[in-house]
Amino acid sequence: MSSASEPLLGSGSTIRTRIALVYGGVFLVLGAVLLLVVNLLVLAGTDDRTDAIVARAGEGAAVEAYRIGDDISRAAGEQMFMWSCMALLVIACGAVVVGWWTAGRVLRPVHEMTARARRLSERNLHERIAASGPDDELKELGDTIDALLGRLETAFDSQRRFIANASHELRTPLATQRAAIQVGLDDDCEVRQILLDTNRRSERLIDGLLLLARSDRGLAEREDVVLGEVVVEEYEDAVVALGGGVVRGSRVLLGQLVRNLVANAVAYNVPGGVVDVRVEGGVLTVVNTGPVVPPEQVDGLFEPFRRGEGRDRMGPGAGLGLSIVRSIAVAHGGSVTATARSAAEGGGLAVTVTLPVTVTPAASSS
Repeated sequence: MSSASEPLLGSGSTIRTRIALVYGGVFLVLGAVLLLVVNLLVLAGTDDRTDAIVARAGEGAAVEAYRIGDDISRAAGEQMFMWSCMALLVIACGAVVVGWWTAGRVLRPVHEMTARARRLSERNLHERIAASGPDDELKELGDTIDALLGRLETAFDSQRRFIANASHELRTPLATQRAAIQVGLDDDCEVRQILLDTNRRSERLIDGLLLLARSDRGLAEREDVVLGEVVVEEYEDAVVALGGGVVRGSRVLLGQLVRNLVANAVAYNVPGGVVDVRVEGGVLTVVNTGPVVPPEQVDGLFEPFRRGEGRDRMGPGAGLGLSIVRSIAVAHGGSVTATARSAAEGGGLAVTVTLPVTVTPAASSS
């Protein structure tokens, strides 16, 4: 019997169903042609025998013999046509069943390969489809997928090694540079603070790039995290409803997500502006006042190194804040959306992060 995991190749029909229907349809058409030819031949043969029988009858009985012969031919033809159609329909149904069974046998290796491929992720890329059976097209497909998985495993391992090495190799010279600036230059030196600010900005940029790369790889380990607790730790004035919900993921990365959202809302606010952080279930919303952002620029803010119009490229940010937020949310199976607020609303952005929750605690607030 077909399972829900069978691949769809049309509106609501599986490959197995279509093969069975095509098999039965072809049999039905060929069977109908065969029965039509047989009926025509039988009718022609019956007419010839009727003529022979009538020729042996006397003149007085010839008319009656013709009439009886026609009646017999018509009755025989009707009976043969009716039973032939019934037999054809029964056999056609049998052909569909045979086609269904045959297609299932042929496609079973495909279902097995699909199930194994669906279980694979970056954490178990060492596993393989390992298709068995005769050396046919299906085994060739399985071997091709295994070769692809091997290349992906090599690429992921290379990425992990690069991130680990970059984490050390990029931070070490910056730390050395910062120490040299602090020790080698007097406090009253005009360029000292400029160099230190540039050094810190480079460190933040590297940390952001490494975090973005790690979150893009997905989560190696997951734990139950109460979203409301994480948000309150990062922003004490947050309003939490329903406990914030329990999310399966990384507490460290979720904390970074909240920090980036709050830091972005504060950095791009106006003097005396407002930052509103709310959590309900698995939905985190951060709203700030600020300059009006054109709606067509909102999606671009989630791209790395993209800032809104008029933002200082040498400012404190690295242009990675919202990129990291989106990457962390996707790694947790969630999504991020942003909406530009009008001048009447105070300007700024309303950013909403939606994460899947496993448990929703009783309502509470902070």
